[in-house]
Amino acid sequence: MSISSAPLQSSLEVAPVINPRLLALDDNAWRQATLSLAAQLAESAVQRDRQGGSAQSEKQLIRQSGLLRLSIPRYLGGHGSRWPEIYRTTRYLAAVDSSLAHLFAFHHLQVVTLQLFGSAQQQQQWLSRTVEQDWFWGNATNGRDTGLQLRREEEHYQLHGSKSFCSGALGADVLMVSAPRGPRPEDRVFLVVPAQRDGLLVNDDWDGFGQRQTDSGTVNFEGVFVDPKDLLEQGLGTVRASLRTCFSQLVLVQIYLGNAVGALDSAVRYIHERARSWPGSTADRPTADVLIQLRLGDLWTQLQAASVLADRAAERLQQLWESSDPTALQRGELALQIAEAKLLSARAALDITSQVFETMGARATSAKFGFDRYWRNVRVHTLHDPLDHKQKDIGRWLLTGEHPAPSVYS
Repeated sequence: MSISSAPLQSSLEVAPVINPRLLALDDNAWRQATLSLAAQLAESAVQRDRQGGSAQSEKQLIRQSGLLRLSIPRYLGGHGSRWPEIYRTTRYLAAVDSSLAHLFAFHHLQVVTLQLFGSAQQQQQWLSRTVEQDWFWGNATNGRDTGLQLRREEEHYQLHGSKSFCSGALGADVLMVSAPRGPRPEDRVFLVVPAQRDGLLVNDDWDGFGQRQTDSGTVNFEGVFVDPKDLLEQGLGTVRASLRTCFSQLVLVQIYLGNAVGALDSAVRYIHERARSWPGSTADRPTADVLIQLRLGDLWTQLQAASVLADRAAERLQQLWESSDPTALQRGELALQIAEAKLLSARAALDITSQVFETMGARATSAKFGFDRYWRNVRVHTLHDPLDHKQKDIGRWLLTGEHPAPSVYS
C-alpha cells in the first residue's frame, strides 16, 4: 500500500472515501470508476447492512460502472485487466461495502471459470453477451454440496436438486453451476445456465450475521434444461484448470483485507472527529495518546504485512495465468503463497476489526456507526474453509517439502 497521498489527490475528481494512506489502487482508467462507485455504495452501506436482504439497486450501480468487464479479454470487448488490479479493486470496494465487493469479485470468478473451462466458441458466446448486455454473473458451484444432479435426457441434460451458498445468484443474469460427476468434490463439471430458465428458483434465504447482502442463499433446480453445448469441459484435469481454486481463494483474502482497511480507516476518522481523551491520559487530545498510537501502530503493521503477501500471491497467479502450460510444481508453490496470505490476512483482519474499538471507546459501539459490521463480515467469511487446514499445509511443506494438493479449497 502506498503511504503517499499526493499523486492520488492531484488526479481525482471524486474524493476517496478511504484515507489515501490505506489506498492501493492502480493508476489506470478504471480507478476513477472504482472511487465513484465506492462513494455511492458508502452512502447507504451502514443502513443496508442493518437491513440485510438483497441490494439490487446497488448491484445496478456496479453494472453501470463498467467494472464488470475488467476480467473479460479485450478481443471480446472487455478491459482485459490484470488480476492484481481486479483484486485491489475488490479490496478497496470491500473497505466500503464488503457484501457488494463479494458480489463484484464472484462475478469475475465466474468469468474466469468460463475462460478456464470453456471452448473458444463458448467464451465468444457468453462473454460477448456479458459485455453487450452488462450481465451480472452469479454462482451455484459449492463443491461440497452434493444435492444437485445432472441427468442425461436423450438429447439434453436436466438439473435436479439444490445448491447452497450461491453468492450473487439472486438477481443475476446468468449462473455458473457445478454438478458432480464422481465421488470427490473435484469430480465435477461446470455449466452455464441463464437465470430465467424454467424450473430454476433462486431463494432469498441467506441470513448470516455478516456479509448480509451477498445473496448467498439456496437455489433449487426442478428439471432445469441444459443444452450439451453449455457444459464447460475444456482442460479438465489439467494444472491450468486447477487454478480456479487459486482465483477463488485470493478473492477471500481481498475481502478480509478490505474489511481491515475499512475498520482501521473508520477508527482513525473517529479518533480525529469524535473521540475524547481518557481522564488517566496525559495527552490533551486522543491523537496524541501514546497508548492509542501504540495499538494503531501494531494494527497498521499487521495490515501491511498481510497486504504484501496478498499482492505477492496475486502477481504470481497472474504469471501462471499468462503461462500456456504451468507446471504442477509452480501451481503448488502458488497454492502455498496463497495459504500464507490467507492465514495472515484472516488473523490480521480479525484482530484489526476487533481491536479498533480499544482505540475509539464505548461510544463507538453505537449502532448508528455500524463499525461492528467489519468484524461480522470477516468472522463469517473466514469460516469459508478452515484456516487450520491452511496452517497445516504450510507446516507440512516446511517439514516434508510437500505442496498443497489441488482441490476445491487449495
